[in-house]
Amino acid sequence: MNGIITAVSSESDPDTGTAGACRCRTSPRPGAPAGSAEERFRGLLEAAPDAMVIVDDGGTIRLVNAQTEALFGYRREELLGHPVEILVPGRFRDHHSAHRDGYTHNGQVRPMGAGLELHGLRKDGTEFPVEISLSPLETTDGLLVSAAVRDVSERKAAEERFQALYEQQRHVALTLQRSLMGTPPAVPGLETASRYLPATQGAGVGGDWFDLVPLGAGRVGILIGDVMGRGLEAAAIMGQLRSAAHALAKTGMRPRELMHALDSIVAELDGPDQLVTCCYLVVAPDAGEVTVCSAGHLPALVAEPGDGVRSLEAPVSVPLGVGEHPHQEATVAIAPGSSLVLFTDGLIETPAGDIEEQLDALIDALDLAFASAHDLETVVDDVLESVLPATEHHHDDVTLLLAQLPAAPLATATTVLPAAPASVSRARAFLAESLVAWDCAQVADDAGLLVSEVVTNAVRHGQGPVRLQVRRNSTELTVEVSDHSHLPPRIRPAGADDESGRGLILVESLAGGWGVRPADDGKTTWFTLRLAPA
Repeated sequence: MNGIITAVSSESDPDTGTAGACRCRTSPRPGAPAGSAEERFRGLLEAAPDAMVIVDDGGTIRLVNAQTEALFGYRREELLGHPVEILVPGRFRDHHSAHRDGYTHNGQVRPMGAGLELHGLRKDGTEFPVEISLSPLETTDGLLVSAAVRDVSERKAAEERFQALYEQQRHVALTLQRSLMGTPPAVPGLETASRYLPATQGAGVGGDWFDLVPLGAGRVGILIGDVMGRGLEAAAIMGQLRSAAHALAKTGMRPRELMHALDSIVAELDGPDQLVTCCYLVVAPDAGEVTVCSAGHLPALVAEPGDGVRSLEAPVSVPLGVGEHPHQEATVAIAPGSSLVLFTDGLIETPAGDIEEQLDALIDALDLAFASAHDLETVVDDVLESVLPATEHHHDDVTLLLAQLPAAPLATATTVLPAAPASVSRARAFLAESLVAWDCAQVADDAGLLVSEVVTNAVRHGQGPVRLQVRRNSTELTVEVSDHSHLPPRIRPAGADDESGRGLILVESLAGGWGVRPADDGKTTWFTLRLAPA
């Protein structure tokens, strides 16, 4: 431009009588013709790529360009002198007038309605999405406001095809992840409640997983893990590790041995510097014990009835994938009826927060929830509401698992026998006396036959002494025979003339369930029998 706009005035057109024709007066630069600045201003206005609408401080349209006519479908003379609200959908006009009045008192160059969806109204009544940039113009006749209006219909349509394709891909990714996570089985006597919340960024998938593994004889394995990173790669690695961990746990492998096996698996995964945190717990509710091994995972918590929430004291080694480092386990006493709390770092870790403070906040929330709620589902919801008040903004996937141990067994009896043939009859007599005392005579014949076979195996092929433990709860009788040999018994076919080889086949046929559990000093062979309802 060759000058500065100093005034824009409105006059009636002598030919048409239409109010609102604009005349711009400018202060020309020295040596420039007086009319050249006004002409260049009008030329720039017409050359603008956007629709340009200039209004006065009363909201009256004073100047428009050809792009405005094309965009809104009005002729120029149909707009000049009319309120700018003619271009605004009716439902927005009252608010628009208020916002316009506010802008005239504090005018500055800025986008209009930042963060809002703006719409324009054509002469034919159709609406379309727009972006508007506002600029104040100081003139000798007062403040004018220049509005640059851009039709963003095509961009909005493309975004909708994309705010839709993204949701479809996210749904596919979450479906895949939930399939890889699997559905933990129901474990008799173990009440559980869990929540998994996918991250709100990206595809939402990540590497969190948990699992419940029935180990027999009232024991249960609990796994929780977190593959570092997010996306389908982390979810795929999680699926592999979950399957491997579940299969290893089903063998009765001790927690530290399982962690060493998983370490080897992580080392062979197709991913550089892959890190995984994992915690494996074996819960023996009848013994009031939990054996824990943690590879870099956040501490498990325990809520004991009437005693609040505390961390489960156990050694924590390095994450899986760091290299050959020993993983240690610890056996911790825990009261029957207690609840275990396991979670991943997405529950408490925030970019600006201290993780120790967040852990303390979680413990406080659990204390309050357990004191006021009557079931685990309510506890989970209360805790998430307290720790994650805005769950729609979490940037990592979140897993929370609560598992409540059953009450103590109704009865337990234990005896230790020498590794001698006479111990078979002594074991049978000890079991019979216990069953009579517990009013469980209905399973005495089957139980006596099975304990004879298992103790005979321990005497013949194991190393003494032999420990016999019998437990009962309201629905099941459990018999455990422990010896000091690491060699597990195996079912083998027996010939017609063989005097041995049929014992475990008999156990397989009559028992409700049976198995072998390795221990540091030997093994335990167990079987269960269902009890008739009282």
